[in-house]
Amino acid sequence: MPAPDLAGVEVEDRTVPADPDVPVRVYRPRDAQGAIVWLHGGGFVMGDLETEHPWAGRLVQASGAVVISVGYRLAPEHRYPAALEDVWAVLRWAHEQASELGFDPQRLAVGGHSAGAGLAAAVSLRARDEQGPPIRFQLLNQPGLDDRQQTWSAVNFTDTPWMTRDKVTQIWGHYLGGRPATPYAAPSRADDLSGLPAAYIATAEFDPNRDEAIEYGLRMLQAGVPVELHQWAGTFHGSQALLSAEVSQRQIAEIGAVLRRALAP
Repeated sequence: MPAPDLAGVEVEDRTVPADPDVPVRVYRPRDAQGAIVWLHGGGFVMGDLETEHPWAGRLVQASGAVVISVGYRLAPEHRYPAALEDVWAVLRWAHEQASELGFDPQRLAVGGHSAGAGLAAAVSLRARDEQGPPIRFQLLNQPGLDDRQQTWSAVNFTDTPWMTRDKVTQIWGHYLGGRPATPYAAPSRADDLSGLPAAYIATAEFDPNRDEAIEYGLRMLQAGVPVELHQWAGTFHGSQALLSAEVSQRQIAEIGAVLRRALAP
């Protein structure tokens, strides 16, 4: 991935105090009003602050928000709930340090790609249930939400580009380690989606995760949560990494614009 243009953006690696401490990379543009705790993809087993750097840099430039990229612990060495605990610690830290980080604590979002989007949904549930920091918005790009793999797309997409049913099975196996999933591990298992932050959900046409994300969005709508849902025709899981594609350029621009609107005064 080519490096992003970070002119006018202050980039700093920080450590969030926790048990264990969590590495983050903070991107601070000029005159930011809001911030997003941003979670990389990689099926809970891959990815870090370096691999996410191109995406985080593009997001900060497109949205004008402070971006806090999280280096959460990875499975199978660190199974659920390790990653969620790391994200929870960063969410609380970001809210507490909002003044120092340069944003309004009432304009704090969570979001991510794929497994990271699943973690964003999970931490939104936890923040609601435990009266945690107020989350203004969820940005869920191609989220992985359901370990049961019972939707039409999860059953039938066995040979789609990049992500297949078998890969999804492996992902959940690494993350859960054979233990039963809770709603904080697989948010689709949550019975009650009321009271959650407003959300943007993007899905790819040829993606096993497609239908569980659409169904999650519909359930949030039925529970009274404002949701913007965009199903991108002709795309597959992670295809926006192909930056030369016109549809990828539209996807990336839209994510930035959506976040800018969500965090606006």
